[in-house]
Amino acid sequence: MEGWRGAWYVPCLASLETLQELCRKENLTCKSIGITNKSLKSYEVEYLCDYKVEEGKAYYLVKWKGWPESSNTWEPRKHLNCPLLVQNFLRDRNEYLSRGREGKAMKVRNHVRTLKPAIADYIVKKAKQRIALQRWKEELNRKKNHKAMILVENTVDLEGPPLDFYYINEYKPAPGINVLNGITTGCECADCPAEKCCPKEAGFILAYNKRKKLKIQPGLPIYECNSYCRCGPDCPNRIVQKGTPYSLCIFRTNNGRGWGVKTLQKIKTNSFVMEYVGEVITSEEAERRGQLYDNQGNTYLFDLDYDSDEFTVDAARYGNVSHFVNHSCDPNLQVFNVFIDNLDLRLPRIALFSTRTIKAGEELTFDYQMKGSIDLTSDSAEGLSPSKKRIRTVCKCGAVCCRGYLN
Repeated sequence: MEGWRGAWYVPCLASLETLQELCRKENLTCKSIGITNKSLKSYEVEYLCDYKVEEGKAYYLVKWKGWPESSNTWEPRKHLNCPLLVQNFLRDRNEYLSRGREGKAMKVRNHVRTLKPAIADYIVKKAKQRIALQRWKEELNRKKNHKAMILVENTVDLEGPPLDFYYINEYKPAPGINVLNGITTGCECADCPAEKCCPKEAGFILAYNKRKKLKIQPGLPIYECNSYCRCGPDCPNRIVQKGTPYSLCIFRTNNGRGWGVKTLQKIKTNSFVMEYVGEVITSEEAERRGQLYDNQGNTYLFDLDYDSDEFTVDAARYGNVSHFVNHSCDPNLQVFNVFIDNLDLRLPRIALFSTRTIKAGEELTFDYQMKGSIDLTSDSAEGLSPSKKRIRTVCKCGAVCCRGYLN
């Protein structure tokens, strides 16, 4: 930082706003966080905190971007060139009042009218949440490796981004686990569907038709062309490896199921939607973590049991959008095992395909007990392994055929 004086430092995990506030407090400049000599004393509205009418004139309490809350000032409406922030303020105020928590704004003497503290507090919390969710959305879109967008939405409560979740695009193996088996050969096809391509070499049929839609039954594996194959990126046997083609929205559900995911585009039947990724751990470690997750009422473990039950994917802390996909006993997504650059049958990639046409705005769901073509119902699960006998989590999917429990 320019203008450094003495032993002055900030924590490396401080937010951008904290760094900006410290710069202004110490009269320092730092181009990397947007504090220059020109902007050191600049003022930009970050959000509006409160409202009052005094002597017939309306004032808003302004939180200035990059300045501490102690620098908040009351400003007349005509001084504010931020119509969207005013709109957000009024919408949040009306939303609170419509819930009947505090009733109308209170009146005091000297012709001063102001909001009750509880209303102002709610408005500030909503503003901070809106900013936090916007930053989270930007972070998710920076980290994703596919072209489609990820949106974030919460119109239900004051919950912000998850504090202990890290976005990844592919498996994160635990120490000692190799998710790439060093494949060094690929097909020599000039026209993959017409020749002896990767699926045929593995003893299976090509998973996709000419329209790049799934044509195999649940339970059968998908073998896609890999990085050593002769075919190019437009090969019809390269679907899952390209990532989700649909713009999706992580949204807050209104029936106690936490976050969920909905599609912003129409999805046709048998289309690839997303991949399920997370930490790859041993089944023994999964058993230990499962006890903790069950006590918390969470379900993030996905057994890789295509050929054996040696490994499990844990998407609790590390994952992609699939981390937020909710369970349903009548899902619109189906699980398939996929092999691309790793042919180890113990470590398939997990892909979710649509089971029917899904309308834009519809929530995406899959059955947490679904393993390929085998549906582990709550009854049959009881005799499989100790991991199936943990604390039972009540299902809130609302489907007509709901089994009552997630496990």
